[in-house]
Amino acid sequence: MKMRKKVIASLLAAVMATSLLAGCSKGTAEKKTDDQKTGQEKAGDTKADASGAMVFATDDFNAKFSPFFADTVPDQTINDLVSVGLLTMDRSGAMVYKGIEGEKREYNGKEYTYNGISDLTVTENSDGTVYYDFTMKDGLKFSDGEPLTVDDVIFSMYVYADPTYDGNASFFSLPIQGMKEYRSGVDTLFNLILAAGEENKDFSKWTEEQQKTFWTDYKSAVDAFVKEIVDLCVSNGSNKEGDSIAACAANYGYEGLKEDATAMDFFNAMLAKYDGSVTKMSSAESAGTQFADLMPSYKEFSVGVETGESAPNISGIQKTGENTLRVIATKVDAQMIYQVGGINVAPLHYYGDKAQFDVEKNQFGFPKGDLSMMREKISKPLGAGFYVFEKYENGVISFTANENYYDGAPKVKNLRVNYVTEADRLNSILAGTVDIATPSFTTEVADAIKKANSNGELSGDKIHTVAVDALGYGYIGINTHNVSVNKEPGSDASKNLRRAFATIFSVYRDLAISTYYGDRASVINYPISNTSWAAPQPTDDGYEIAFSKDAQGNPIYTSGMSDEDKYAAAKKAALGFFEAAGYTVENGKVTAAPEGAKMEYEVMIGGSGNGDHPSFMILTEAKKALADIGITLTVNDLSNTSDLWNKLQARQAEMWCAAWNSTPDPDMYQVYYSDVANGGKEPGGSNYMYQIEDPKLDEMIMQARESTDQEYRKTMYRACLKDIVDWACEVPIYQRQEVTTFSSQRINIDTITPDMTSFYKWFAEIQNYQLAK
Repeated sequence: MKMRKKVIASLLAAVMATSLLAGCSKGTAEKKTDDQKTGQEKAGDTKADASGAMVFATDDFNAKFSPFFADTVPDQTINDLVSVGLLTMDRSGAMVYKGIEGEKREYNGKEYTYNGISDLTVTENSDGTVYYDFTMKDGLKFSDGEPLTVDDVIFSMYVYADPTYDGNASFFSLPIQGMKEYRSGVDTLFNLILAAGEENKDFSKWTEEQQKTFWTDYKSAVDAFVKEIVDLCVSNGSNKEGDSIAACAANYGYEGLKEDATAMDFFNAMLAKYDGSVTKMSSAESAGTQFADLMPSYKEFSVGVETGESAPNISGIQKTGENTLRVIATKVDAQMIYQVGGINVAPLHYYGDKAQFDVEKNQFGFPKGDLSMMREKISKPLGAGFYVFEKYENGVISFTANENYYDGAPKVKNLRVNYVTEADRLNSILAGTVDIATPSFTTEVADAIKKANSNGELSGDKIHTVAVDALGYGYIGINTHNVSVNKEPGSDASKNLRRAFATIFSVYRDLAISTYYGDRASVINYPISNTSWAAPQPTDDGYEIAFSKDAQGNPIYTSGMSDEDKYAAAKKAALGFFEAAGYTVENGKVTAAPEGAKMEYEVMIGGSGNGDHPSFMILTEAKKALADIGITLTVNDLSNTSDLWNKLQARQAEMWCAAWNSTPDPDMYQVYYSDVANGGKEPGGSNYMYQIEDPKLDEMIMQARESTDQEYRKTMYRACLKDIVDWACEVPIYQRQEVTTFSSQRINIDTITPDMTSFYKWFAEIQNYQLAK
């Protein structure tokens, strides 16, 4: 159900949507209100060239365009256009250390120069600490002409580190010296009043009137929050009108509520799962609107209150010179470079108060625990990026070129970003109302592009197409506890049971993926995105086709085998794995299961109830192959995904089809790490799906995380991948492509960002774009 941010369900398979479809499905029905019409409709079908602006089509906005609080992809894109990061990322997803003079790096046989606003030197010390020394480029300016200095960097870091910060960034979780001491001894008024309860009589930290206001608004927000969930369950068919809150809660993954449960009962049940954190719960469980946006007085109660001893500064963030900064980490952490280097540098003079900034006096631009100044400007961003935010109205955001942009002012002086529905984006380019769009790369879209171009290709006189590998991959998951022998998920017998299924699934991958995607996706053999530098390559020593060896370790397939021969060989190998798992095999068929195992297993897939999923053909062919050898595979094609996510979180799922969304760093902690190595009993992170409990794997994951040597980390991650494959908990299926489309008639294609990648998007060099003459 409510998956971690790293998980994306491959439900409407061709699109692999970035929203997390969960529980009664968080996706909302597409309804066009006056505020939700496409940019084309709102503009009255005005041609893009009539305005002289370059137009990009995207999903709808949440209007949180703040560098601190943006929480959706469209809002973050707006922030990317307006703001600038401390470091630049190259096409391979690596940070650029020498941005001031520019750093040359090769990609795809070409040499590119990457510029940025700072230089970075990393020093690993003998005591285990790490220095991150930044030097800022001279003469930097924000779009309003004010200087950008190291003070703005320090201010931004302190916002992200504030004890009351509740945005999506996790800067505060880094092992920065003094971070915990700075954040301790402070809690929000919201949390304190909530913990004290409605009958509290101690008004030493707030007034009785504040408490009354809090509980009135809190109850109202709870009712609204739960109503959105109930409405969603009804609209998706999981429940019907008039069903009780308890019935809707059950379909949302919260069974066991009393029959007459109230909205507050349901809300508290969700809250308990997230250790009482309304922010975490809301982020994971919201059916549409975040809780903070439903509570009118939330901002008033989000300020910090001193509850104990708290350090006046973060000792590991040091201003070392007029325009230099040192960040001290207490240990090596591979995530530091991405988290620190990736922060948006926000203007102190705009989001904070320069009069309240004095490092020597432990003043950092705002009162500690009070982010109200930043929240006030949440929908009106200002930064040092490519463009200047002008206005947002009627689903359209207007920008003008930032003449102070450090790498040269954009040549296209006006930019508009419009909300346009997915179905309308390609037609909007053909109609001349949109210049750039990122539609889902379905077969229908590809065929429409080819039909529009006179040459019958994906790039031609009407539309130019750039396709890159998506930052993620599709897979079939197998829960190690639910598909095991004698309740011993880590035993050889249990692994052989899962290998039997994995072998059958794997052999049909080429057929299914080529049929569904054509050449817009490829089969992968390791559970990692091909976009990652850690992904094994076919030319590497020891590279293997996934699940291509039998129970004795011999190759299942030989060169020159026909497809039918491969299918027959896979069935024979699967029989060998079943037998090695303790199953009784007689005359080429499985006839009995060992203790704790079964003759029938279920696999769930979100194919909309009609098989619309890239892995659906794999399952249908696997079902027939397994039936031939005596095993029943039940394929549960879901019209909505509540059962899938509910069963996953309840650890009841056996097998399922989904997809992972990856990050630039291939850290495996969240997905595969268990806390067994630390003496715990339950798998952590997203590992509740697989339930791997492997101290050896835990140790390798942590060793890879605690090094910045990429070659060493690559070696460690390949060892991790080998271990994960050995568990047979995940069958890697496909790496799909995503596409950006450009109007060949409106955009000078020779000026668009060359060699785009998953990490280096279409707007990475937007300052060089030109409109066609």
